Order: sequence, then structure tokens, then C-alpha cells
Amino acid sequence: MLSLTADSVRMQATASTKDEALLTISEILHADGLTQSDYFQGLKDRENQSSTYLGQGIAIPHGTPNSRSSVLKTGVRLVHFADGVKWNDAGDVVYLAVAIAAQSDEHLQILQSLTRALGDDIADKIRTASSADEIIDALGATSSLAIQDGLIKTDSTATSTDELYLQAVQLLKTHGMIQSLFLPTHQPTALSQAVSCVVLEESARTVIGESALAVVANQQQALAVITATDKVDRSKLSDVLDVLMDDDFANAVLTNNRKAMLNLLGVDSPSDWATASVVLANEHGLHARPATALSELAKEVSGEIKVAVDHGAYVSAKSLTRLLSLGAVKGQTLNFIAEPATDAVAHLPRLIEAVQAGLGEVVSAPSVSAGDTLADIATPSTEMIANGIKHYAVSASQGLAVGEAYIVKDERHTYPMTAQIPSEEMTKLLTAIEAVKADLKELVANAKNADIAQIFTAHIALLEDEEVIYGAKDGMDDGLSAPAAWHAFIEQLAKTQASLNNHLLAERAQDLRDIGQKVLLKLLGKTQKQAPQNPYVLIKEDLVPSDVANLDPTRVAGIITAVGGASSHSAIVARALGIPAIVGVGQGILEIGDATQVLLDGGEGWFVVEPSQTLISDCQEAQVARREQKRLAVQHAAEPAITTDGHRVEIAANLGNVADTANAVANGAEGVGLLRTELVFMSHSQVPDIDTQIADYEQVFDALDGRPLVVRVLDIGGDKALPYLPMPSEENPFLGLRGIRLLLERPEFLRSQLTALIRASRGRDLRIMFPMIGRIEEWRAARKILDEVLIEYPHDNLQVGIMLEVPSAAVMVDHFAKEVDFFSVGTNDLTQYVLAIDRGHPLLSKDADGLHPSVLRLIAQTVTAAHAHGKWVGVCGELASDPKAVPILIGLGVDELSMSGSSIALTKAQVRTINYESAKVLAKQALECESAKQVRALQGASS
Repeated sequence: MLSLTADSVRMQATASTKDEALLTISEILHADGLTQSDYFQGLKDRENQSSTYLGQGIAIPHGTPNSRSSVLKTGVRLVHFADGVKWNDAGDVVYLAVAIAAQSDEHLQILQSLTRALGDDIADKIRTASSADEIIDALGATSSLAIQDGLIKTDSTATSTDELYLQAVQLLKTHGMIQSLFLPTHQPTALSQAVSCVVLEESARTVIGESALAVVANQQQALAVITATDKVDRSKLSDVLDVLMDDDFANAVLTNNRKAMLNLLGVDSPSDWATASVVLANEHGLHARPATALSELAKEVSGEIKVAVDHGAYVSAKSLTRLLSLGAVKGQTLNFIAEPATDAVAHLPRLIEAVQAGLGEVVSAPSVSAGDTLADIATPSTEMIANGIKHYAVSASQGLAVGEAYIVKDERHTYPMTAQIPSEEMTKLLTAIEAVKADLKELVANAKNADIAQIFTAHIALLEDEEVIYGAKDGMDDGLSAPAAWHAFIEQLAKTQASLNNHLLAERAQDLRDIGQKVLLKLLGKTQKQAPQNPYVLIKEDLVPSDVANLDPTRVAGIITAVGGASSHSAIVARALGIPAIVGVGQGILEIGDATQVLLDGGEGWFVVEPSQTLISDCQEAQVARREQKRLAVQHAAEPAITTDGHRVEIAANLGNVADTANAVANGAEGVGLLRTELVFMSHSQVPDIDTQIADYEQVFDALDGRPLVVRVLDIGGDKALPYLPMPSEENPFLGLRGIRLLLERPEFLRSQLTALIRASRGRDLRIMFPMIGRIEEWRAARKILDEVLIEYPHDNLQVGIMLEVPSAAVMVDHFAKEVDFFSVGTNDLTQYVLAIDRGHPLLSKDADGLHPSVLRLIAQTVTAAHAHGKWVGVCGELASDPKAVPILIGLGVDELSMSGSSIALTKAQVRTINYESAKVLAKQALECESAKQVRALQGASS
């Protein structure tokens, strides 16, 4: 009886017409020894009689009765055409051809099986399939049994069958064959004097992915664990069980002969063979033509050469059909092994060169390197950092710094995977958690900053959560050690958290990993790497919220991160703390040694590894001059920011904490240009009522002492969420229910907040703005709710405006300008939306530059429309304090710049050096530039 198995599938076939497809199919059948070459005519004749299209992208091409003489052996091959082939005049497109070579009417069995499969909607599965197993799964047919070198462990030190079982399960999990380590307990069945077996069938269906065999052996016994789905190839499973029961396999176990075990199971191991790897560059993958060239080249030697895709099973490189069965696509890695002590070893370089050259096809270099994954592609490449020369990246926080490098990278720890007494392991874990909590409580007590204390307090709360404390218990009950169970649980919990498409929750995932690392170190009796006592340059891939707690500005001279952009979390934290910083440098910076001397200029955006003493001296002199400049700026911080030709610009502060208002005023703030009320809400454990909100807002008004307060009403959604206000998961939260959209869906939040603001102000200078306004209907709906509140609580010193961050509002600004009192440009989000770049993206965020001409043109357009109606424009995004942006923004006519308190004095001092008329000329030049890089290079932009 014919059956459909993964071994019969040929991926990555290409054809532009049905005749070409039939020719490809006939070549495959002929190469596999199923038919003679003239079977092609039989396939064409059958199509001329009637189309073999079945439906849902599947055809079943087979020859006519007259062509049966061309069939050498009955068989079936499933040929996948990824780009599809038009199959008939009705326009039906075939993605899968189930090609039959039958000496009788056996193809009717296949037709019957496929007809049952077509009862389900499988068209998309067939069209998008990228592997043989996906094809078989879609058809509901038999799947193969994965037997790989990586699933065979012969050097185990396990002392019991239970430990062998745990190690086998770990192998299956590592290779993606199961989804969880916590499988049902099964009593092993003895197959021979040295071999036992556990077959996990339907009882473990929820955790099984692909049918697979894992074998773990010590010098006395071996345990085989088989995950057998309902679609497993039963004949292959039977053959494997026969091998495991054979005395030869038992002897191989008892003599610890790994090679013999692998040979008996039919597994090829690269451990004793010469190896070579290359990335496939062919646009359509390893289809028939390049595969033929590769197999012919491999046949030139007598020794065996085998090849696998990435970490898959090896097949003979001499077999065209086996090469086609790999389904290799562009960008995947071909791993070759050559039989030892044969001419195949010396032949490997020729194979690699041939693949790189395209195997007879014109190719372009693939976008990935050998061993890369999609995750690797999303990470900046690792490039060596040359000593003694300036390397430029993204300026994040101005200032000069010199110090020894302190590189912080993720550590890998080794520990026993299993343990005998679960209760003892649980006691170890609870003791470690209590020790970490004690450390954190001490840090909270000694914290010099409320934000730092808040981070540590949140970590303590996580360690008091029963889900966290006892989440690892199941693993220990199943025989894992405390470190193994804890690490596996925390990592899974963090991955789940990070997958929720919410930046705030993703940051919580980083917090989970942070506390997970602390507890793991306690379990292992280790301590965290200590920062140098001398001033140092902190070098990390990126900063996460918990890193703030470890940043002591008196010891951290500067910061360099491998990823991030000017508006990334790393940059914002650095600016808030006044630490010079450069971001988006690339992974190579993580490879320089600890204590290496590093010099950086955060304002100019460059750094030097192992700088010369002359360069250090020059920069130290400049550093002294800048300190004096800052001292003078602070001394005159209370004075207004007026250009050399008499044009005044208001400089205000961005706040997220009501307690910081007085400090902002002391730094020279002429008001608050942005009070982020969502951060005020986050300081409470539940939704604050009106009276609680009034108390918060009154602190700000009292500290401002008559200065204006611009309040952004609650802006949650996207990358911000309140812990006590669950939000539905969204495919793209930045384009979903965010800001004013959410408030109009939940008007009670908006109404209560507006009421609290009006009552707290008591007639003082209050300016309310609505976030994420994209359509004028949203503005009018929000304004209507405010007008209803004003009927009960009138206010005669109130302005109402919008946060300009959605491009549609900027495009329609002339209409908004007739109705609003002011605009405040949120350059962080406006840049993100205009350039379609996630400012938190590890690779792209460096390009999310607010000085891009497209962003500047929208700001200019906003200023023109606002001023035409007598309205003012502020900028409250990170661009407001960028030294290279300040002259341009002033030249565009921006009336107010709002920024973090640490930037106010220096920005005011800079404004006093600017000539307004010259700034107008500079701004006009900037609008004519083609890129942000050109804008930043303009003469005078850094003045």
C-alpha cells in the first residue's frame, strides 16, 4: 500500500508553467528509480485527458494506463512548489503535487486519503509549508521519527533510571521535540539486559511536537524515550524497537561504544568526520538544478560525504533525491561531513566553494552568516573595535568621560541538573529567596533616590509572589535540582511576559531575569561581579529599568551600549542622571577587556578604546572647561533664556514624579512643560480616586508657585500599562487602543482626572493636553467631556491643547490650530510614527532620529499654522535638549522647550549664545536636507 511520509517530500521545487512542473516531477521520479525518463509523456497525456487538480492547492499528477510500462517501481513523491503553478484554465494554483508512479490503480488509495484531508481547510498550511513535516502534518499523513546525533547521549553520569529519564527529556526539550520538561511519569519497559524504553504516546499529546527518539546511556544501562504522535511512521518505530532489543545494541551500551550505537540506529555523527559549513545563497534554495550540480560534484570521490541543514539529520550529498528532501532555502546553513581517511576529506573545500559560487546559478551574498538565526539578524553585527581611533555612534547624553571599561554580559553557570530529595532542594530555594529579599531590603533602606527604591521594592514584591516562589516546585518534584528548576521556571515565565507585545511588560520580563539571576547566584554560592572602585565606563548590550539602581553618577563616568537609539531607555536614563553616554555601538564593544581605558564624548557621539595620553589630556582639559561651563550655567539657571538678539524661549521641565517639582524649579525650570500623569498613577497600587489625585496635583502647583503647568492626561497603552488596569493583548499596541483612544472608551477615567486637575489648580495657570490625537473628532470628543466638567467647576486660567505625535494631526494642523490653545510636539513618538521605526528596536532605533527632515518639516508646518492663529508651540520630546537640535527648533519658531531637569541650565546657557536670525537661516537649511545625518552636519548646528 502506498503511504505519504516525510521521506517522500521534495521541497523548494520551481516551475513557471504546468509543463515545467510536470518535467520536474518526472525528473524526480526518474532520479529515485521509480520510472523511466519517458514517464513525462504519460503525465502530460493524463493532464490532456483531464486535470488532476483536486483542490486547496493540491494536484495528483500520474500517468495514463498506457504509460505503466514506464513505471519501474510503485511509489509516491510529494513535490512542493513554494511560488505556485497555474494548473488549469480556471486559474487554480498548485502548491503541492502528489506525484504517483503506479503499476496498477494503487493511486486510488492516495486519492481517497487526500479526499479525506481536503475535508479540512488546509490550503494555507500547504501554501506556506517550509518543511516536509509540515506538509505531512497538513495532509494528516504519517510523519517520520526523528533520530539525530544530538539526541543520543552516551557519556551520562546518571546513577538511576530516573536520572536517565530526566536527561533524555532535557535532550528532547533542547532540540524542540517537546514543549515542556514536565512530562507524565512512566514506568520504563525492559527491552534487554541493558536497555529500557519509555514510549510517550497520546497521554503526552499536549507536550509532544514531533515524533522523536532520545537515548541516554551510562556504562551500565541505556534508556530510550520515544515521543510517538498518532501520525508516527509505525513501521519505522517498529524497526527502531527491534534495534533497541537486539543484543548487539546491549553490548554497545555495556562497552560504552557510541559509534556502534549510532551505526545500529542508522545515525550519522559528525564527531569523527571532517566538517565544513556554508550558507546557501541560491534565491530559490537547493532545488533540482543546484542539487544536481552538488550531487554530481560529491560523486567525484569514493568516500562518503553527507550534509544536513542547520542542526537537522544528515543525508548523502551524492543522492539527488536526499538533497531535494532537505528543502534547504536561501540563508540556511549546509553542514557537510566527510568520511575519515578517505578522499572525501580533501574534497570538502571544493564543495564549499561550489555552494558559495551558486552551483551553476547566479547568486548574491545571503543576508546571514553560517549559524545565524532570525534572532541573530535582529542584532547588530559583532565587529572588532580598533584601538586608538574614534568610533562614531549615536549621541545619547552629552559630556566627556574617561575611565576603565566595566563590561556587563549575561553569565552562564554550571550546576547539577538533578537531585535526589525534592524537599531539600525546595529548602535551598526558599533560603536563597529570603537571602536575596534581605539584600534588597537593605538596598531600599539605603537608596538615595526614590526611583531606585521603587525598583528594588518591586523586586521584593516579585519574590513574595507565590507564583514565583513555588513555580519551580514542580520541576524539583520531578527530580530537577533547585538551580535547574528555578532557572527553567524563571526563563519560561520571562519569555511568556516578554511575548505579550507590551514594552512595559517586556521590561517586567527583564526584572524577572534580574531577580532570577540574584537567586541563582545565592543557590550557587556566588556573588555578582563588582564594579570598579575607580571611575569607570559601563558597557552593556542595553540598560533595563533595574540597571538604574546600580548607576551611581559619582562612579559611573560614562555609558556605552551595543544597541539603542537617541530616544531609547538607555539614553533617557543617562540624560536623567547627567551621565555622558553613547548608544547603538554594536556588539563588538562587548568584546573589549575589562579595565581597558575608554574615552567618550557623549555630545559628539564618539568613543576611543585605548586612547593616547595626548588625546586623554586634550579631553580632560575640555572636560574641565565644560565643568566650568556647567557651573556657570547652573549659577545663571534662574535667568531667562534669551538669544543674543533678544528673542525669548521658555524652558520648562518634564516630570513623572510630583515630588521632583521643587528640584526642577531650582534647576531653572520656568514651568512644567509635561507632567506625565500615567507615572503619577503608577505610584499607586490601585486607581487613585479624585481626592487622591487632587493631593498629588496640589504638590506640583504649590512647588511651581504660579508658574504654568502643562499636564498630559492619562497616556497608557502601547509601551505603557497600569498594573491594576489590565489591557487586552493587541497585535500592534502602538497602533491600537492608546492615549485618547483608550480614554474615550473609558470616559470615566478622563472625567475624574479632569475634575481633579481643575479642582487642584484653584484658578492657577493650568494647561491640559490630550495625548495621541490623530483625528479632529477625537479632539472634539475629549474637549466636550472637559466642557461638561467646566460647567460644574469653572476655570478662568485654563488652556487646552494637544500632544502632537500622530502624523495625521500634523498634516491637518491648520484645522486643529483654529480650535486648540497650543501644541506640544512629542518628538519621540512623532519620529517613531513618521519613520515607521520602533524606537526600542535593537537594530533600527539608532535611525529613529528626530532631526530627520521629515520630522522637522512637520514641526515647521505646526509652528506656521499655530502662529497664524495666535497659538504657541512647545517641544517636550527628547529632541528639546539635544544641543544640535536646539538652534534648529528655535529657528523654526518653537516657543517652548521642555526637558529633564538636569538639562535645563545647560540648554538655557546655549540659547543665550544663539542668534535668532542666524537660527532661522540654519532651520531653513535643515528643511532642505535629505537625511538626519546631513542636518547634524550643518555648520553651526552644534553651536
